[in-house]
Amino acid sequence: MLNLKPERYRLGAYGTQPISICGKAFVADRTGALYWPGEATLVVADLHLEKGSSYAAAGTQMLPPYDTRETLLRLARVIDRYEPATVIALGDSFHDADGCGRMSDDDLAILHICQEDRRWLWIAGNHDPAISERVGGEVRQSIEIAGLTFRHAPFPGRATHEIAGHLHPAARLSLYGHTLRRACFIGNGRRLVLPAYGAMTGGLNVLDPAFAPLFGNDGFAVWMLGDEGLYPVATRRLTED
Repeated sequence: MLNLKPERYRLGAYGTQPISICGKAFVADRTGALYWPGEATLVVADLHLEKGSSYAAAGTQMLPPYDTRETLLRLARVIDRYEPATVIALGDSFHDADGCGRMSDDDLAILHICQEDRRWLWIAGNHDPAISERVGGEVRQSIEIAGLTFRHAPFPGRATHEIAGHLHPAARLSLYGHTLRRACFIGNGRRLVLPAYGAMTGGLNVLDPAFAPLFGNDGFAVWMLGDEGLYPVATRRLTED
């Protein structure tokens, strides 16, 4: 089997990895969240809340209606762990424009508990260009904090000082006859793309041509999400789907 291990030995340290973006220190969490200690800010991307109910309403596919609850509870746990002063959701937080209205009262209560005593920023995405006041928080197209821009979709072409989502990066690793495919962080020290946080979100292989314009020939690093930790993987080990 693929026994991936982080490049550290203390068991308690397996769940996070330090990541530097333009000289600023972040902590990447194995859940797919990103924490910025210097600004007490937690960042997540692509929650896609109410994806299951969206498919059910369209009649195209019947999915279990528990994705919103699972995503919110996982988010609540990571908020409890870091206790951020600010949370930024990098767009596509809802799977469609009507997702806010379909949220159950119980799920809405969980969301509001997560928002208590902190600033909550919804960045508008292509799935949710408008977000109802029902779910609280502030809505922005993008936001700049301490010289870094947080937006939903990465700026086309190579850019710096940017943290984004949208592409749902995933990495595929083949080693010793076994294959593992997981969501991942991808960055080059100047920009970072977060994995999708939602319970029912898929992933796009980081070797897909969609990522080439972002990093060009400068190279990139990936950190794969695992059940027990977050794992930096040599890019030469990655394979296409």
